[in-house]
Amino acid sequence: MKFSRRIEKLKPYLFVEINKKIAEKKARGEEVISFAIGDPDIPTPAHIIEKLCQAAHDPVNHRYPETAGLPELCRAIAGWYQRRFDVYLDPETEVLPLIGSKEGIGHIAFCFIDAGDIALVPDPAYPVYSISTLLAGGKPYYLALKEENNFLPDLDNISKNVLRKAKLLWINYPNNPTGAVAGLDFYTKVVAFARQHDIAVCHDGPYSEVAFDGYKPASFMQANGAKAIGVEFQSLSKIYNMTGWRIGMVVGNARMVDALRRLKSNLDSGIPQAIQYAAIAALTGPQDCIAEHNAIYQRRRDQVIEVLNKIGLKVTVPKASFYIWAKVPDGYTSVDFTADLLDQVGVAVTPGVGYGQNGESYVRLSLTVPDAALEKWLMQLSRWRNTRQTEVKK
Repeated sequence: MKFSRRIEKLKPYLFVEINKKIAEKKARGEEVISFAIGDPDIPTPAHIIEKLCQAAHDPVNHRYPETAGLPELCRAIAGWYQRRFDVYLDPETEVLPLIGSKEGIGHIAFCFIDAGDIALVPDPAYPVYSISTLLAGGKPYYLALKEENNFLPDLDNISKNVLRKAKLLWINYPNNPTGAVAGLDFYTKVVAFARQHDIAVCHDGPYSEVAFDGYKPASFMQANGAKAIGVEFQSLSKIYNMTGWRIGMVVGNARMVDALRRLKSNLDSGIPQAIQYAAIAALTGPQDCIAEHNAIYQRRRDQVIEVLNKIGLKVTVPKASFYIWAKVPDGYTSVDFTADLLDQVGVAVTPGVGYGQNGESYVRLSLTVPDAALEKWLMQLSRWRNTRQTEVKK
């Protein structure tokens, strides 16, 4: 049996390896508290669940859905963008529901990338941007995100040879894994850059509603001319704690949306309609839950940062996303520090290098941990330095 070269070269997804190591430790009877994966622990709001249950009883929703999604859902998405960002979207041509935004992010490379083409990919970044490029036969060109540049890519120093082959630019703010944010000034620069070099832009914005201290993230679609050159991926996963429901959307440039719609129509059969009706309830119903959830995440953020500072990790306080991007102590690689935390105090975090070379020397921590577990973890983590010093003396 021979597999394709693309599969032979494909590394296991980052979180698969992390979960495997955690499972091995638990199998030995050891307790592990994981801050590695950004999966909200707060339940989906009750009115959304109730709508799902109601819709699930309707036999109409037991049959194949349409790839393009319910017209009512497309209108609900467009309405949400209008209310939240004052952005007008044509629900028929500029909106496409997705089976989770990851599905659309993984597929859109096949709409643009041929063998030898380049996608401009931030580093560090969500791994799917580069993996989808490789699967489509293209090559990622990595744009370093550095702390001294506020984790924004330098678009002015990309060589002409690279730009001639570049078909896509990926951006992502509020950012995963760094928690960095970007404003309309940056998005306006991206639009000008894309126009000049005839490059399509994909903005991944699922953390736009997870924000703190009164900060309100902008949408890329708010930048003048954004719809002419790009799309934005959004998700109900982080807004309404619906990660397991698998529903998101892509909005923006009608030609790009149509290309992804055509690809999807040949690969999947759409989102179960009961879930689509639940999504409509989420987007059009009460939004109080967002502020309530953010208050919980902000309190956790402050608690975690206080302990991280005490044990010697350098942290920039994030304005948005539910991630903390912490610089590891001197003398450690991100993998070494991750392993040491797991071994010494039973705490799992994500090594920054898993998001790219420029993630080295950092680890990512997620705030999606129940409060009871958080309190226990913070006590364990606060003992890490003493535990480590004891081990060294032995």
